[in-house]
Amino acid sequence: MQPLGVDEPTVVGPYRLLGRLGSGGMGRVYLGRSTGGRTVAVKIVHPHFALDEEFRARFRREVEAARRVGGAWTAPVLDADPEAPVPWVATGYAAGPSLAAAVADAGALPAHSVRVLGAGLAEALSAVHALGLVHRDVKPSNVLLTLDGPLLIDFGIARATDGTASLTSTGVSVGSPGYMSPEQILGKTVAGPADIFSLGALLVYAATGEPPFPGDSSASLLYKVVHEEPRLGSLEGELRQLVAQCLAKDPAERPAPGDVARRLAPEGAARLVAAGWLPGPMVEQVSRSAVRLLNLEAGLPSGPVEFSNPSVGGEFGPPPVMTPTPTYVPEPRDAPPPPADHPGKLSVSVAATSATGVNGRGRRLSCTVALAVAGALAAVTVGSAFLFDLMPGGDKSTGSGDTSAADSAYATPSASATGEQSVPASYLGTWEGPGLALSGTLPMGTIRVTVHQAAVGKELGTFRQTDQIGGICDDVLILKQVTSKQLIATSIADESNRDVCTTGEHEVRLTPVGDDLKYETDNPEAGDPVARMSKVG
Repeated sequence: MQPLGVDEPTVVGPYRLLGRLGSGGMGRVYLGRSTGGRTVAVKIVHPHFALDEEFRARFRREVEAARRVGGAWTAPVLDADPEAPVPWVATGYAAGPSLAAAVADAGALPAHSVRVLGAGLAEALSAVHALGLVHRDVKPSNVLLTLDGPLLIDFGIARATDGTASLTSTGVSVGSPGYMSPEQILGKTVAGPADIFSLGALLVYAATGEPPFPGDSSASLLYKVVHEEPRLGSLEGELRQLVAQCLAKDPAERPAPGDVARRLAPEGAARLVAAGWLPGPMVEQVSRSAVRLLNLEAGLPSGPVEFSNPSVGGEFGPPPVMTPTPTYVPEPRDAPPPPADHPGKLSVSVAATSATGVNGRGRRLSCTVALAVAGALAAVTVGSAFLFDLMPGGDKSTGSGDTSAADSAYATPSASATGEQSVPASYLGTWEGPGLALSGTLPMGTIRVTVHQAAVGKELGTFRQTDQIGGICDDVLILKQVTSKQLIATSIADESNRDVCTTGEHEVRLTPVGDDLKYETDNPEAGDPVARMSKVG
């Protein structure tokens, strides 16, 4: 936990803030205490979200939905004010590490602890699903290991951004693609079975210390979840069989949460928790953390409060998730490429507030909205530094055309020398369309480009790509050359992009195709994406 900064609030609603637990894409998370002495986690959204009425409406609905979740193994929503100048929500706080932190520090959990963990979470999901709700972000950083049992946190609140295309922010963590269900990745309907898939992946991590879909990049993880079988490691017997069923690709083949709970703890998780479920060293650590928590004064902790950051997963919750429509997902290497006219998944807004940046150049104040829900990482983004060559079908060649010598003959150096505007009117406006990478085998969400008048060497416009799960990377386009057939620009990554977006500069070509505009780029780290865009503004 970090002390409060001079520019941070000391009181939110009826809660006195004791310190900052973490921050993320939606806002900051503080440790707070009510006048009655109850310790809570207070989550305050970023001010720019507060300016969006659609966000406020969704935030209000999600808070009300989360209030309905009051099961034994979930962190309750205690209080909230969606109408405040800056909306906030307070949830129950419990001393204990996240599963992610516990495994990272001490390795895999004992088999008995894994069974209790699975039973408790399955009972929590059963209660959530009975209300007609879906968590959509079951992952190790969203599960706390407390003396009173496992606790599922961050239910639903961040889904207030679902479908709100205008929301952008910096440094959003989008969850882990390795814990998303195939249907989430594919943009299909997400229901209760998606949580069961995530639970199965989480139990593999808890029992073996390794995720069931290992990979060095988010792109690789997403591909493996959809196309490959999970690695179950040292799991044995009934637990292995149950986890394998949870990880079935077909949602209809996964067990219901009540069945999972009964198979792991026939007499209920509470009985096993009461008998002791955590290993001894962890019990000692959690106990010491709880004692220190009781001694906290505002801004003056009596000592380090262990597990504070892990208890909120180091983030506010899952990222804004744009409402997707069905999309094409890469098939194995020997499969034919998708149809060229396949629809894209997402629609996003490229509008952003501008302010003077370095060297007087305008730059967007907000740029990156990134999973998860459903989840800790980002999905496939044009700016993402993914190792696409790890994926089947990872041929870097694309249909992007090279600028020929004939094209170069039509360049307009005089515009660079004189500063005259040189962009034909047919290019001007905002263009949007579905992006594809790896020679058309990997969907990239939606690409949106805005073009305005500019002289060579000056800012031509902006680029934004929103991946299948809401992650955003923004670039500035600098006009490089005008030919008789296309505009050539240099795409420069926004400095405030999240760390999964590629950095540096890349050449971009914009070519008219009938009434549309074709986008191409030389960016092998992102799979050399292309898009056929229609004019939308």
